[in-house]
Amino acid sequence: MKLRAAAAAVALVLLVWAAAASRGAAARATNGTVHITIHYSKFDPGDLAVEPGETVRFVIENTDPIDHEFILGDERVQLVHEEGTEAHHAPRPGEVSVAAGKTVVTTYTFPVLTGSLIFGCHLPGHYDFGMRGLVTIG
Repeated sequence: MKLRAAAAAVALVLLVWAAAASRGAAARATNGTVHITIHYSKFDPGDLAVEPGETVRFVIENTDPIDHEFILGDERVQLVHEEGTEAHHAPRPGEVSVAAGKTVVTTYTFPVLTGSLIFGCHLPGHYDFGMRGLVTIG
């Protein structure tokens, strides 16, 4: 079971990376802030680039008539939320629920290393629908 979950996580990372590569240049924070709009169950922008150790304030606006969430983390974090049972949870750095028609803010300090993290929505069916994006650190 763990091997299957690990293989699924690796496959998701490869899919997100391939999608990111096909979309063009990644967005960067302006004055430490990134504005993300959720529309038609998609994040815009869907690709971000940050510097190692950078602290970013995410302003996330949900223009959809349904709730979403913004979960930022590695494959393990995404898997925990995908298999989890929290439809809504208290905000944590990089993790926040976004009610329909609302705007929320979360702040996240990226690790001092190069690599990538994923952000996504894990409400039922949303992540599988493709509601995720990639943050490249470096």
